[in-house]
Amino acid sequence: MAAKTIRRLMGLTTALAAIGAATTVSAQDYRPGYGQAEMSVHAGSVEVPLNKSQVITADRTIDRALIGNEEIADIFPISDRSVYVLGKAMGTTSLTLYDRQNRVLAVVDVAVGPDVISLRDQIGSMMPNEQVDARLTNGKIVMSGTASSVGAADRMVQLARAYAGEENVVNLMTLGTSQQIMLEVRFAEVNRQVGKDIGISALFTNGSDFQGVIGNGAGFTSDGLRLSEITDSFAIINGVFDVAGLTIDAALDALEERGLSKTLAEPTLVSLSGEKASFLAGGEFPIPVVQSGSGGAANGDGGNAITIEFKPFGVSLGFTPTLIGNDVINLLVEPEVSSIDEAASISVGSLRIPGLQTRRASTVVELRDGESFAIAGLIQSDFATTVNQVPILGSIPILGSLFRSSSFQKGETELLIVVTPRLVQPIRPDQVQLPTERVTDPVQADVILNGTGYRPYDNAAGQRPTRDGPVRFDPAAPPPDYAADASLDNRLNDATRGESEYEY
Repeated sequence: MAAKTIRRLMGLTTALAAIGAATTVSAQDYRPGYGQAEMSVHAGSVEVPLNKSQVITADRTIDRALIGNEEIADIFPISDRSVYVLGKAMGTTSLTLYDRQNRVLAVVDVAVGPDVISLRDQIGSMMPNEQVDARLTNGKIVMSGTASSVGAADRMVQLARAYAGEENVVNLMTLGTSQQIMLEVRFAEVNRQVGKDIGISALFTNGSDFQGVIGNGAGFTSDGLRLSEITDSFAIINGVFDVAGLTIDAALDALEERGLSKTLAEPTLVSLSGEKASFLAGGEFPIPVVQSGSGGAANGDGGNAITIEFKPFGVSLGFTPTLIGNDVINLLVEPEVSSIDEAASISVGSLRIPGLQTRRASTVVELRDGESFAIAGLIQSDFATTVNQVPILGSIPILGSLFRSSSFQKGETELLIVVTPRLVQPIRPDQVQLPTERVTDPVQADVILNGTGYRPYDNAAGQRPTRDGPVRFDPAAPPPDYAADASLDNRLNDATRGESEYEY
């Protein structure tokens, strides 16, 4: 490289690295010798954006300047005390400056990479309150410091990726404080079932020579109708007739069923922002599982063995909250309510394996502190009609009703799942009211004379930590009058319709 001075000034006035550390060292601290540099003359590092330039200025006269790798950076002398450095490729190299006595003035590390200088300026103008720094290391942008929230950190990482690409950003930022988030989930379900069954069952006998049945005749015996043995319906009219030598034992079967069930579950769980938490209130039931063996067993079953696995059921909740700023909470929530359903059970040999009735949801929502959102809902209506009849005879008008039985089933289900996140803080132990504190041990006179198994002390709602502080509880206050808790019906009014609105 020609060691000549470029006469035309290039108009660059910004000096990122002044060689102050080198100039403070006296001449006797340097050892003469070409190309030798002591640690005391190391002047730090300078970041040069790719395809951009920086000017390095010294307070002494520079006689020569050498660059370690010309493929990474190139240098041009501007004056006897300034060097122009141009970034050509991603990487690091060193710049060594010599004086006229061939002594090392300074050694500067040159890092060529993305434009972290513009990145710092943009972060400072867009988010001035963030204590975050961006540095260039081996061609990658390293983000370090303390971010105010997860959302702010994510925005700064996205800005860095715009400069260096997704693969060249290293996030070492930490959060100033970890916010605790409480999630309340409400499962509200109403299930209505109605069914009707009407028909005629008859038993025909002719001594021991002939016997026949129309409908369900399993409950007919020689001593008349036994209602306890009729399992499908109720017989409201029963009669025995003799016609042409036949004894007819007939019964008019009619049954109407109505059912209503309500389910309300309200699990509550607290977790740190960005951390996953899970909760299960229920149990586990065993399920036999056949494990395949390696074969060669004497009994010919291939060496298979039966092991037991346990499946959970009950009320479970899993969620991952993330506070993204301005009290906005990003929620990955997975609530589930399951119960053992004998109707869905199966039998394998002598084993009976129960089934599960499950209501499950999995979604991602964004809510503010204290807001509620219905993340899942279901309205299901089922209707089924069954007609059992004797062929040909059951199709005869009017008289055919004696040879057929009709039934129908109708079911309606309404389900609503509501989530409510809250920003909470810990409270003192004496501010928490436990459920056991609302019930006192009974006295012997109450158990014997009044049949009271317990004495309620306080039917107030359980205490929950809130952002504004806990709900106060005064243990010295007199116990209130106990009344039946009707909160279940009240809380379901908004989510379901009353039974009186349905007519079947």
